[in-house]
Order: sequence, then structure tokens, then C-alpha cells
Amino acid sequence: MPLSGTLRIAADHPAFAGHFPGRPLLPGVVLLDLILAEAGIAALRGITRAKFLRPVGPGARVSYTLENTAPDRLALSVHGAEGVVLRATLRLARSEEG
Repeated sequence: MPLSGTLRIAADHPAFAGHFPGRPLLPGVVLLDLILAEAGIAALRGITRAKFLRPVGPGARVSYTLENTAPDRLALSVHGAEGVVLRATLRLARSEEG
């Protein structure tokens, strides 16, 4: 069963400092971290693939869907007001890996 949620990116998020003057953009790794934290996923082992399609700025609202595609794999889709922001395949640590 897919897991879905919505996040509003704080306009004053510290990741915007210096990224980039005049056009602040949220770094992709920060977006992934925020989504995984919101979804309660702590056992990430790796990112099989990730395609960032649109920038995310201060105050943006994004919705995400995580869906199991295999016992240790998740498909992630993130959408913003302009359309798809990110599509990724994530690899989870198996329970015996901790």
C-alpha cells in the first residue's frame, strides 16, 4: 500500500542560505531527507536512481508517494505546483542489516 504525504518547505529553511543568491533552491539531498523523515523511514541503504526535474524554492508545497516495488525497494514520486519534482528508486536496509 502506498504511503503519501504533503510537505511545506519553510521559507527560512537553513539549506536556502547560499543556494543560491537571488534564486534560492532546496538541494535535492535535503528534499530527500525531509521526505524520508516525514515518512518515518530511517533504514535507507542507498539510492538506485534519482531524477530531479524541477527546482523547489522557499515556501513550496510538495506531495510525495512512496510505494514498495520489492521487499527492499521503494519508488518515490514528488510533485509540486508545476508538476513532477523528483522520481527516485530507493534501496532500504534489510532487517538483518539493522
